[in-house]
Amino acid sequence: MSKKARMQDSDGRWLLLIHQIPPKPDYFRVKIWRRLQRLGAVAIKNSVYVLPKNEQTQEDFQWVLREIVEGGGEATLCEARFVDGLSDGEVEALFQTARSTDYDEIAVEARRLAATSVPKSKIKDDRSAQIETDLAKLKRRLAEVVGIDFFGARGREVVDGLISGIETRMHENSGTRPVKSATSLVSELKDKTWVTRKGIYVDRIASAWFVRRFVDPGARFKFVPAKGYKPLPGEIRFDMFEAEFTHEGDRCTLEVLIERTGINDPAVRRIAEIVHDIDLKDQKFGRQETPGIEQVVGGIAMAHKDDEARLARGSAVFDDLYEYFKRKRVS
Repeated sequence: MSKKARMQDSDGRWLLLIHQIPPKPDYFRVKIWRRLQRLGAVAIKNSVYVLPKNEQTQEDFQWVLREIVEGGGEATLCEARFVDGLSDGEVEALFQTARSTDYDEIAVEARRLAATSVPKSKIKDDRSAQIETDLAKLKRRLAEVVGIDFFGARGREVVDGLISGIETRMHENSGTRPVKSATSLVSELKDKTWVTRKGIYVDRIASAWFVRRFVDPGARFKFVPAKGYKPLPGEIRFDMFEAEFTHEGDRCTLEVLIERTGINDPAVRRIAEIVHDIDLKDQKFGRQETPGIEQVVGGIAMAHKDDEARLARGSAVFDDLYEYFKRKRVS
């Protein structure tokens, strides 16, 4: 086959870049690999990379295609839909896994930085400047990952919370801001529609369970795409970007809900500790029940793609877990 580039048309939701790169020079292969990583492309087999189809991703792949051909390689860009083999859900899972890994790496750095952050007034100017620089780098890295997070991978809310916690800590002062009473807040949360991202997992399941059990038994839930949703009147967002209730510092959404609604229940706190460790992966509490609950929630997610079904099954698990902690009074 002559060295050339081709674009094949189809009727599909995916773009495939199939390439063949000369074995030498080594740096060229590495250069193309890094370029594909920055675009958020994932490999479905050797030398076959996929992106969801839209104008931007098509332009991105075309630039890589041109670069491969100019470097002496061959490349084909085509639109595709998977009929046999991989399902659309399995391809989306590849993207989610890749971006979740990115978020986990940023979270590690954020926790390291959080351990060194104190109010500006209490540290020397040069140390403060270094923390600000490191924080800016972290935020740029997060923005890059968010830009290629096509399917709302788990982990963004964790990192958002950690970064906002660092910023709050750095700029806090001796003054205190007025806080609405828990009783007043709970009354305002009645008769609302609670909105969160599709593909609910442990923190969103547990938060929805908490809302229905302790805040509003008649609460309605709505599951929306991770990007671009504009809330309607009467809606409250949770565990998603710019939500009214989401991660704050190193606390998961369930912990934030418990604190702000003033629910002082030891059994609920123990559930929150389990959810925290599963969601944030930091083993802060180390409860012995955590691995088992993580497996159960993982099984629910695998068996049920529908969010209402996940919520129903997960709520039953947390109802039973709540009764266990309440009756056994486990420490």
